[in-house]
Amino acid sequence: MNDTVEVAPPLPAATILLLRDGAAGLEVFMVVRHHQIDFASGALVFPGGKADPQDFDDALLPYLEGAAGARDMRAIQVSAIREAFEECGVLLARSKGEPALVSAERLSALEHYREKLNSGDVALLDFLRDENLILACDTLIHFAHWITPEMMPKRFDTHFYLAVAPADHVALHDGYESVDSIWITPAQAIEDAVNGRRTVIFPTLRNIEKLAVAKTADEAIESADAHPVVSVLPWTERREDGNYLCIPPEAGYAVSEEKMPERG
Repeated sequence: MNDTVEVAPPLPAATILLLRDGAAGLEVFMVVRHHQIDFASGALVFPGGKADPQDFDDALLPYLEGAAGARDMRAIQVSAIREAFEECGVLLARSKGEPALVSAERLSALEHYREKLNSGDVALLDFLRDENLILACDTLIHFAHWITPEMMPKRFDTHFYLAVAPADHVALHDGYESVDSIWITPAQAIEDAVNGRRTVIFPTLRNIEKLAVAKTADEAIESADAHPVVSVLPWTERREDGNYLCIPPEAGYAVSEEKMPERG
C-alpha cells in the first residue's frame, strides 16, 4: 500500500492592501468573502485572487509601467492591479503618456469593464489597448509572500502588495466574490478579530498586525521598502498541549506561532 500523500501545487496569486489616511489614522480596504467562495468564505480579507493565464502574456509589456523584470513576478503585479479593479473598482492605471493615475471621471466611464473582465468576456490586453491605458505597476510595494501549508488540499503562492488608493476612486465590493467592504484601521480589524466580531484567517491577521506598526500610508510604504520580504510557508508542530501553526520568526511578524483549536 502506498501511503504517500500527494501535495497539491500552489497556484500563483496576488493580494492587494489599498491604503489611505483617514481621520483615525492609517486605514486599509477590506472585503467580506461570499459564503459560497471555496476559500476563506465569509472572512474579512484583502482583495485579491489567483493569477489568470492572461496575466503572464508578454504582449502586455507595452502596457505596463515599472513592472518587475521576472515574468512570474510581473504577472503577479498585473494580477494585483486587475483584481483591485474587478473586485473593488480601484484602477491603478494611467492614460498612455499621462503622469497621473486615471481620474474618477475616467474611471466612471470604464466601470462597465469590471464585470466583463471578471467573466472573461473582455481580455485584459484588449481592455488596455482599446482604452489606451498603462498599468501602474510602479505604485505597488511588495509587502509579504505566503504559501499555503502543504497539508491543505487547495494551495496558493500569494504575494501581498501595498498601494495608496487614489483619493478620488471609490472602493466598493463587487457583490459577487465579496458581499461587503469596509475601510478599517488595522487596530480595529485586530480588535474585531480578537473579540469574534469578524472572521479573520491566520495569514490576514498576521499581515494586519504587520501593517498596524505604521501610522500613515507613507509610513507603511517606507517600512515595506526598507524590509526585505521573507517567504512564509507555515507548518504544524505537535506539542504536549496540542498542535501549533508556526511561521519563520525571521519573517518579522509579531506572532510566529498559534495554538490550533482542538477538533471535536
